[in-house]
Amino acid sequence: MSQWEVRISSSRGAPYFFNTETKQSSWTRPSELSEDQANALLTASQASKKPSQVRASHLLVKHSGSRRPSSWKETNITRSKEEAIEILRGYQAQIGDSAHKFGELASLHSDCSSHDQGGDLGWFGPGQMQKPFEEAAYGLEVGKISEPISTDSGVHLVMRTG
Repeated sequence: MSQWEVRISSSRGAPYFFNTETKQSSWTRPSELSEDQANALLTASQASKKPSQVRASHLLVKHSGSRRPSSWKETNITRSKEEAIEILRGYQAQIGDSAHKFGELASLHSDCSSHDQGGDLGWFGPGQMQKPFEEAAYGLEVGKISEPISTDSGVHLVMRTG
């Protein structure tokens, strides 16, 4: 039996069948696949598909070990990483599940220039953010907020928004 898989067209964004042995592709179900087999391939491809881009907001607290220990609020950040985490946990307690409160606190307290947009970083794809941040953002459901995440920039709360 041929080796068929489902891929997503980069031009159409639609699924198509691809034979890994013959390199043949088809928009319609190949005749050697039953309808059940084709549906199983389609379902599996959708379940394993990581979105190409996500949208997230964050609230960043820098510390003395951050890549650039300064921000729009403080020119010389001297707090320890542990102190930064404690500050972030205080914000986390105030936020709960509230996207509005997240944006409000990010505007007031985030050490990132995105504070002007309530912490919104916009849309980004794989490889555009530091790995721990990217993994947190992709791992969240839309509207959910992470536990504190540590990167070279500092410690973050991440909220997936799209």
